[in-house]
Amino acid sequence: MRALALDIGEKRTGVAVSDASGRVAMPLKVVESARLLGDARMLRELVADYEADVIVVGLPLSLDGSEGPQAVAVRRFATRLATFVPVPFDFHDERLSSSQAKRSMAEAGASERQKRGSVDMVAAALFLQSYLDARREPGSDA
Repeated sequence: MRALALDIGEKRTGVAVSDASGRVAMPLKVVESARLLGDARMLRELVADYEADVIVVGLPLSLDGSEGPQAVAVRRFATRLATFVPVPFDFHDERLSSSQAKRSMAEAGASERQKRGSVDMVAAALFLQSYLDARREPGSDA
C-alpha cells in the first residue's frame, strides 16, 4: 500500500509519500495550498505518478486530543480535495509534527532558509511514518 500524505497549512501544504510496501515515509515537496485546491490536475498527477492507494491528511488536534478550528478547516479542505481523486482519504494525528520537523532539521544542520522551505514536507513525512507504523500489526515484519 503506497500512501501520499498532505500536511495542509493556510499557505503551504507539505507532501510526503511512502514506498510501495507502505513501510517508509519520505518527504516529497511543498506546494501552495491555494494552488493545490485550485488545480485538480496537480493532485491527480501526484496520485497517478506515485500510484497512491490512500491519501493521509494530517489532522492538527489540540494537545488534549480534541478538534479545534484548525482541524475543522483541514477537514473541510480535505473534503474538497477528495472530489478530485478516486482514492480514499484518511486522517492521522499530526500534533507537534512541525516542531519535531524543525528540531530534526536543526540537528541535521539545516539553515533557517532551508527549514522554512522544507519543514512542511518533513512534517508530512513524520506523521505519515507514524500512520504507517500504526497500521502494521504488532509483532509483524510486514
